[in-house]
Amino acid sequence: MYPNDGFRELERQECLRLLARTPVGRIVHTRHALPAVLPVNFGLDHDDAVLLRTSADSELVFAIDGTVVAFEADEVDAVTHSGWSVVVTGSAAVVTDPAEHERLIRTGPSSWAPSLDEVFVRIEPELVTGRELIGGRTMYGVDLSS
Repeated sequence: MYPNDGFRELERQECLRLLARTPVGRIVHTRHALPAVLPVNFGLDHDDAVLLRTSADSELVFAIDGTVVAFEADEVDAVTHSGWSVVVTGSAAVVTDPAEHERLIRTGPSSWAPSLDEVFVRIEPELVTGRELIGGRTMYGVDLSS
């Protein structure tokens, strides 16, 4: 029997399925040459691109438009010591096509902090990774979870 560190790697489609049921994640970007993390609500577009809706003049839009970012979402159960985490890495860009913007107004996520002039930011998923914490650990058949 092999050691079990309690984690299981998730396949891309499983990662996207988990993201689709989660309303909040964290965008990781560079701010003033330092790493920055910001919680945001989001949705998925075409079942794989992460989609944010925010103020057109927000600091976030200026920081991430045209850059590579990471986006992370997770779900953790502290009682059972289980959960999952998914990270999407890819290029972020403001949606500029008027027809696409109109479609996203109807189908995209709503902003939890609405403003008068909102834009959509799409993160194209170049890399999608995830891990599931399976609760409890064993090594060579010995339960290490207690």
